[in-house]
Amino acid sequence: MSERSGLPPQVLTGIDSPIRETRLKGVGELARLVLGADLAVAAAARRALGRMAGDESRAVAAAAAGMLERTAIRLEPDHIDFGTVPRVTSQLAADIAVHGPPLAAASSVTTSGPGLAAGLDGSRLRILWEPRSDWLDGTVTVHGPCGWADVRVTGAIEPEPLTRALIEELAAADIDPNAARVTVLVSPPRRRRAGAGALVSVLVALVLLGGAGMAFALTNGEGEPPAQPAAAPVIAPTVTVESAPATKAPAPKGTPVPKVQLARAVASVDRPGQVRTIKVGKEPEGVAVAPDGRTVYVANQGARELSVVDARSGKVSVVKLRNTPRFVAVSRDSRLVFVSMYENDKSGSGVAVVDAARRTVTRNLNTGQQPYTLAVGPDGRLWVPIHGKGRLEVYDAAGRDRKQTFQVPPNPHAIAFSAPQRRAFTANHESNAVAVVSSRTGKLVKSVPVSRAPHSVAVSPDGSQVLSAGYEADSADLIDARTLKRTGPLEVGRDPQFVAFARDGRHAYVVNEGDDTVSVLDAKTGKVTGTVRVGDSPRTIAIGPDGRLAYVSNGGGNSITVLRIGA
Repeated sequence: MSERSGLPPQVLTGIDSPIRETRLKGVGELARLVLGADLAVAAAARRALGRMAGDESRAVAAAAAGMLERTAIRLEPDHIDFGTVPRVTSQLAADIAVHGPPLAAASSVTTSGPGLAAGLDGSRLRILWEPRSDWLDGTVTVHGPCGWADVRVTGAIEPEPLTRALIEELAAADIDPNAARVTVLVSPPRRRRAGAGALVSVLVALVLLGGAGMAFALTNGEGEPPAQPAAAPVIAPTVTVESAPATKAPAPKGTPVPKVQLARAVASVDRPGQVRTIKVGKEPEGVAVAPDGRTVYVANQGARELSVVDARSGKVSVVKLRNTPRFVAVSRDSRLVFVSMYENDKSGSGVAVVDAARRTVTRNLNTGQQPYTLAVGPDGRLWVPIHGKGRLEVYDAAGRDRKQTFQVPPNPHAIAFSAPQRRAFTANHESNAVAVVSSRTGKLVKSVPVSRAPHSVAVSPDGSQVLSAGYEADSADLIDARTLKRTGPLEVGRDPQFVAFARDGRHAYVVNEGDDTVSVLDAKTGKVTGTVRVGDSPRTIAIGPDGRLAYVSNGGGNSITVLRIGA
């Protein structure tokens, strides 16, 4: 079925007209249809607006882009702070207003953060939090045919009281109980948007159970404590608090709240250990882990194959591909796998779209020359760096249609995203720089000089830090995602090829192809805390969704090394 199915014939005639004024009228008709109650027609109209945003006429393209913005989904407020709650709290709930056309109701919801769940109920978004860890800084994202929007959700659990037994234990260790409290100042990682709830800093008092007493504050990445926000009215959410043994609050009527895994937080370690080695295809390069954690995908350059690895058993199956695979990404719902492909002579450039359940290629996208380390953005769309043409190509979440094309400095190797800053970062090999791009407009914000020949880039889970690997400099660089201030070079192993962050953001990993190691960095200071030997000619690394395991592809060893990085 055509993506334009359901649009009235006169509208199709108008938007296909060679006359600019007629197409402009067509944009207005599409906007009217987007606001209608027929969701199938509204979705087709909004897709058509997306195509017209790339019209050769600037006036038509601007009009279509404006209508897309007006009909986009919006959430208010964009920050919910549950504050500090008692340790006996069972569950909290908050409601967010959902603004947009009726089509917005067709959106889906994803959550990121321990104990978070959410569901849509008409014009409201119900957010639930079951406090499981000492603090929460998570995200609820609503995405669908009207675009995407997210809500930052924060909270904390009150510290354990200083009991008599604990005081005696501290005294026996010659520690002053009054000095054994640590104050952590958590500053919001993004600015408040107009019309949304003001973000406020949260002070959390923690108890230091061992070691010397101390006090510190997290800084803003520039070596200074974060500046306090100007006084502003705070939009208070409607919050329901339930304390044990009360029963949990029901989900919004008629809208099941998705189940999430409420496991205890996993802390990354200074010195990971090897778990096992799994044989895959010939010369593996890119590796990715499905968001559900069940499957690991490996692109084998020497075999035109995608290895599909069962994460629990280690059993490997194979998907045959049209051309030589290079890198891999997985959709946010784990249903699709995207594999960039090209031959050594640059022919066969494209992306294979693989059905994860059937393990078959459903289609091949034709891309620009040399698609490199592709990635799925916060909105679910597929972003593909085109190495040979110095641009980014953006495709819809289903991997069907190219939606946008953005120019970046030559030659983009990889891309990563900071959702709070609404920015994408690309490692540009020939430019010796990391390009900073607005993920909404595609506009180049800045090009940050880094160590020579950056091959890879990664963003920390909270979106505050960026790490790049300088392949020809044997070093890495850290960049503040907000201020774009660079720290580095940071000395690592030989020929650093790929980078990633731990799920808790405390450590970062640099894959060193030249000496068969992975350097482990303290993500705050950049200091190397450990070096792990892996297989022959390691290329890339992927972190499991629960933060316990990492998978390193060994190009010369035809294998992946499994590391235990969290405990």
